[in-house]
Amino acid sequence: MTFTSDSASTRFSGALNYSNQTIDTVTSTIAVFKALSIDDQLAVLWYAYTEMGKSITPAATGAARLQLAEGLLNQIKQMSHAEQLEAMRDLAGQKNTQVSRSYGIFSANTKLAFWYELAELMAKGFVVPVPPGYQISRDGAQVLQTLKELDFGQQITVFRKVVTEMGVDPLAD
Repeated sequence: MTFTSDSASTRFSGALNYSNQTIDTVTSTIAVFKALSIDDQLAVLWYAYTEMGKSITPAATGAARLQLAEGLLNQIKQMSHAEQLEAMRDLAGQKNTQVSRSYGIFSANTKLAFWYELAELMAKGFVVPVPPGYQISRDGAQVLQTLKELDFGQQITVFRKVVTEMGVDPLAD
C-alpha cells in the first residue's frame, strides 16, 4: 500500500478527531512510519534519536541489557559502510539475515537501546551516517514533526512498536 503526503496528512489530522486522541495519534504515527520507504524509516530513526535522543536515552539504555546488543553492534562496526547500510536496511525490511536474526532475539528495550547506540556510532563516524544532503520524504518529515509533538511516553510507545517489529524472530519459524 502506498501513501502520499496527502494520505499522511489525512491520517494525522483524522486521528485528532477521535475521542481518544493519544491512542489515535500514536497509532497513526506508527502506521505512517511503516508505510515509509526503508531509507526514510532509517532516516526518521536517525533524526529522532539525534534530535530527541536526550529524552529517549534514559529509557532506552537504562532499562535494556545493552551488553546483549554489544556483540551485534561490534559486528556492524567491523563491516564496510556499504555492508552497514545493507544490514540496517535488512533490519528495517525484516529480511532473513544473520544480523536480522541476531537482532530478533532482543527484548523491546534492548532494541530501543540498539538503535540509540547505532545512532551514536553513526554520529561518531564508526557506522555509515545519513548521506550529506539526504532529503527525507514529506511523509517522513511529517512523522518526525508528529514525534516532536508527542510526550515522552508516546514517543517511547511509537519507537518501541516500530523497532520491535524490525529484524526477524528466529524462534517464529
